[in-house]
Amino acid sequence: MIVVKSDIVPKMCSIFIKNVVAITLYPFIFVRKERANNFWLINHEKIHLAQQKELWIIGFYILYLYDWIKGLIIYKNNLTAYKQIRFEQEAYEHQTNLKYLEHRRPYAYRKYKIYKLKD
Repeated sequence: MIVVKSDIVPKMCSIFIKNVVAITLYPFIFVRKERANNFWLINHEKIHLAQQKELWIIGFYILYLYDWIKGLIIYKNNLTAYKQIRFEQEAYEHQTNLKYLEHRRPYAYRKYKIYKLKD
């Protein structure tokens, strides 16, 4: 894991999702300078590193994009689609548990699904 404290990559990614503060592009975690000391945020991104390793990196990005597009079709809202991505669901649920990766089961993201939210 290599943490890069820089605003450039997160700002570039903000084209797709508003106000991106960090992004993991294996083996790098790019995080905005003002958020670089946020342990929960770094843990969230470390969970993505584990997910990426399990899927040989490219598989992660294929499934991530699939979930995002499927979410856009279902919800017609970029932020809701993002929050429903299986990898994001796992990372958000466990980001505050700094010991999560010590006992995380392989492919733990499989339990998360995209559901049609009630109107």
